[in-house]
Amino acid sequence: MATLDVEALLQKLTLTEKVALTAGIDFWHTVPVPRLDIPSIRVSDGPNGVRGTRFFNGIPSACFPCGTGLAATWDVELLREVGKLMALEAKAKAVHAILGPTVNIQRSPLGGRGFESFSEDPVLAGLMAAAVVNGIQDENIMATIKHFVTNDQEHERMGVNSIVTDRALREIYLLPFMLAMRDAKPAAFMTAYNKLNGTHCSENPKLLDEILRKEWGFDGLVMSDW
Repeated sequence: MATLDVEALLQKLTLTEKVALTAGIDFWHTVPVPRLDIPSIRVSDGPNGVRGTRFFNGIPSACFPCGTGLAATWDVELLREVGKLMALEAKAKAVHAILGPTVNIQRSPLGGRGFESFSEDPVLAGLMAAAVVNGIQDENIMATIKHFVTNDQEHERMGVNSIVTDRALREIYLLPFMLAMRDAKPAAFMTAYNKLNGTHCSENPKLLDEILRKEWGFDGLVMSDW
């Protein structure tokens, strides 16, 4: 597996190239920088099957049981095997990073994407997430744990301001992500659309710098949602 000296490459990138790397050439590919041998990275949804790069009429994908169904087994080893199978399918579709697992809390049965998440119990959700991440990354495919954090309701999901006390944030909403970090070290985190206590998660210094980087020691990729 090729390795890159990220700090050295940052010094060589032009401002235009740095800006380009914050977006993509389409829905599923990052911008390559050929002169520095930086390749285009292909990503794909999702939490219960590797879709590929098309929403419709694409190459068929295996549809795995949804996150809620998998977590109901309480079987860590089974979920690790599921992660491995997802990674093998990712390889078959030339995908470098799977945009999953989803580790939000099942606060309501009315959530349209609740099926992706594991549980209303943060400990169960965290342990199941770690198992899937480990399985994916056992096969050298990146796992992208999401949506960081408090993206747990359907109404105005893309813009709601989640008001959460520090204790609830720590004991319920951050805990699944923290357990996944402890037990699996995901390659990437995807931030949530919503605000947390008045600040968008994708630009929240407490969330991304103080907690994720400094407290948890995460040194991987942080990406925004689409």
